[in-house]
Parts: sequence; C-alpha cells; structure tokens
Amino acid sequence: MRHFLVFILLVCSIVAVSAQEVTLIRNDSVHKVDVLVDGRLFTSYLYSPEREKPFLYPVVASNGAVVTRSFPLTKRTGERIDHPHQVGLWFNYGNVNDLDFWNNSYAIPADKKYQYGSIIHKSIVQTHSAGNKATLVVRMNWVDHTGKVLLVEDTRYVFTAWPHARQIDRYTTLTASEPVIFKDNKEGLIAVRVAREFEMPSNEPADFTDASGNVTHVAAMDNTGVSGMYTGSKGEKGDAVWGTRNNWVILTARKDNEQISLAFFDHPSNPGYPAYAHARGYGLFALNNLGKNVFDPKEPVSEYKLKKGESMTFRHRFYILTGAEMKPSEADKIFNDFSKEK
Repeated sequence: MRHFLVFILLVCSIVAVSAQEVTLIRNDSVHKVDVLVDGRLFTSYLYSPEREKPFLYPVVASNGAVVTRSFPLTKRTGERIDHPHQVGLWFNYGNVNDLDFWNNSYAIPADKKYQYGSIIHKSIVQTHSAGNKATLVVRMNWVDHTGKVLLVEDTRYVFTAWPHARQIDRYTTLTASEPVIFKDNKEGLIAVRVAREFEMPSNEPADFTDASGNVTHVAAMDNTGVSGMYTGSKGEKGDAVWGTRNNWVILTARKDNEQISLAFFDHPSNPGYPAYAHARGYGLFALNNLGKNVFDPKEPVSEYKLKKGESMTFRHRFYILTGAEMKPSEADKIFNDFSKEK
C-alpha cells in the first residue's frame, strides 16, 4: 500500500510539473492582454494608441529568459538603442501605396509623418483558453497619417506552451478598403527584435539604410555574452542567411545559462512562399514574403495588388526551444506539421 501511495504521489508530481496552462488576462484600461503560462508571463499583446502599431512584448522563454530587446519601452544595460521602430514581435511592411509602415516610430519628425502609415487596434474579437493553448483574435486598421483606412487586418494568435518550449502562431488576413499595392521592399513582414545575447558577435560598426534612404548607424559593442548564430533551412549560416529563401530560419544563443533557439516558420500557402530571410546580426530577425528583387537582383520586381474588398492571408509560426539547440531535422518536423494547418 505504501509503495502504491508513493507511486501515486510521483505521478501527481510529474503531472504538476508538466502542466502548462495558458490563460489570457485582458486589461482594457492599459491597452494590453497578458498571456500567462501557469501564472507566469509568456508575452503581452500591447496596443497603446501612443504607438504606431500593436505588438507582442516581452516574449519570454520557458525558463524565464526574456528573448526580446527591451528598448524602446525600457532600457537594459549593455543593450542597443537603435531602430526604435523594432519593438517586440510585430507584423507590417515597408511600402503599401508608397507609405512606410515598417519604419514609423516616435523618432519620425512631425513634418515627415505623411510619408508613413500606422496600424491602429480596433477591437478584441475573441479570447479563449483551453489547457496548454490559448487563442486571441483581434482586428486592426492600416491607416495613413490622416486616419484613412487602407487595409483591415484580422489576426488570430494561438499561444501554446510545453515544459521546454513556447509557440506563437499568427494567422493574418489583410482586406483592402481601397486598391492597394505592396511594392518590392526589404522591410517586412513578420519580425522580432531580439535581446543582446542573440545578436551575432561583431567588432565592426555598421550603417543600415532603409527604403527611403534614411541611415541608421549601429555602433560596435562589447561581445561578452553574445553568441547568436542563424541557420537557414537550406544550410546557410550566419550573415549568409540574409536574403535567402527558407521554409524556416533558426537563431540560437546562450542566455541565462541555457541554450535557447528561436525559429520562424513560413507556410506553403503564403503569398511569396518561401519567404526571404531579413535576418541581421545586430538583432533584427524577420521573414519577408513580399520582397523579391530587393533581396535578389536576378528576380523580377514584385508587386502584390489587392482590389477593394480583396484579401490575402499569411500564416507564420514563432517557436522558442529552451535547453538545447534546435536541429534542422526538428525544424523540418515542425515545418511539416505547420504546413498541414489551414
């Protein structure tokens, strides 16, 4: 009998350890929805009217390590403070009807704002939690500087948790309120700005130019604790991943004494599949489905057009593995599973 009770207690303890209950806490007064795993923060959907777009911030691995950069919401010692538009995990694009949605931020002078677009949160359509999974459905408007709506965005986030992994699936449908053209541009489409530890070690400063010709200087910094390395699905590594087309891209580093892998997965149904990797060593990690010639001059210049009322849908997965480096075979399996989802 005693051995049986010990066995029951052991089973209960294992179940308790492996339980990963995902819940959503909505707080309209501060414009956010918290995503919790067993009561601990996984991420928050933030939609302050003072920001140029909604985004997820911070994003936290299963061991409690924050994988996103703090700036511009807060500042962390030793962290870069460039590109203030690169905040958390977000989705937008650098040229829609010649408006730049990607680079818009508080840093843009008032007399230049007419060249930029913003994404405005309109409503929380649904929240639902069940076991280790939760769903958040939201609606947003893509607008010009006068508030004129170009696109209505309907997005479904699915947050999933396991003891050593976290997953964010983003299903995004863009519906044109008027004729729109997504022009060939490197700035897009789904992206995350990662914590300093996930940057690639570099002793050189660098200048980065956006599609409007604006230059951002990224200074050289101390590389202590910095160990990021990109791997593309075709085998490219490091800086060679930028501008290649991939089913998935992995970024691996060591943070808080554990190996952590971050991975973006494209979906075969997406326009422009397979996406180009807009993956920079200074900490920008993105997949771009709509740029083409800007990444590969041998390709024709792309234009994606929507008539009024027409839509296009994107499916992307962001995966965080804690405690090990994700192997290409593991990434292939996740991609194959994700590819089957509609």
